Amino acid sequence: MTGWKPVLRYVSRIIFITGTDTGVGKTLLTASLLHHLRQTGVHALAIKPFCSGGTDDVELLEAIQGGELSAKEVNLFHFPEPIAPLVGARRQRRRIELASVLGTIQRLSLKADCLLVEGAGGLLTPLGEQFSLGEVMAGLGGEVIVVGPNRLGVLNHTLLTVEALRARGIDRIQVVLMDQAKPDVSARSNGETLRELLAPMEIFPLPFLGPRATRLARVKESVKKIKKTLAHILGSGNLSPRSLERLSERRPRQDG
Repeated sequence: MTGWKPVLRYVSRIIFITGTDTGVGKTLLTASLLHHLRQTGVHALAIKPFCSGGTDDVELLEAIQGGELSAKEVNLFHFPEPIAPLVGARRQRRRIELASVLGTIQRLSLKADCLLVEGAGGLLTPLGEQFSLGEVMAGLGGEVIVVGPNRLGVLNHTLLTVEALRARGIDRIQVVLMDQAKPDVSARSNGETLRELLAPMEIFPLPFLGPRATRLARVKESVKKIKKTLAHILGSGNLSPRSLERLSERRPRQDG
């Protein structure tokens, strides 16, 4: 992390949303948390620094926060092919350094009381030269939500993800299990088993919200149904939404 220095002007909450794999519900949870926070009066923003393939996820986050951040700020690096960002960058003959990513995310965190940072793929998906989202988290601190699909295999994938986080000195972790359209037999016991194996870590279930759950209108409608769970997820961190509101009143104005 040579060349990067933290700038501590006030305490801003950073929440990273990572997953046990790709396509497990990270964007749906990020969008839901973002809309819920903003509805409760918290100045929250969300970014997806790395994105490969389609940009629907990025566009959803942009829409919820009303264009408050530019497209380039919401998505720092986009690669048209659905491949790991490191591979995409090398194909474009680009070199992405960890220090640059850390500095940019921290600068964006100064724009809000709570910044949500959605990862690409799973925790250890290579993003740039010799770093994954795990190194970004370790460099910035903050809280981590691990999203996993409530189906067979989630125990192993979740435990491996948590182990990798802890190996990097990250211990402010929660797990969200996303129910599936057609639950398998393991879905009945996965949550209970993870609570036993990861105690006292919080494990939160989210119901299946439909096949088009990441459409803007559906996100806004679904948040009304799961707002209590979203509040519990946010309230288990160091700052509750109410605390963030008080923080917003105290924070210094941005220059310019």
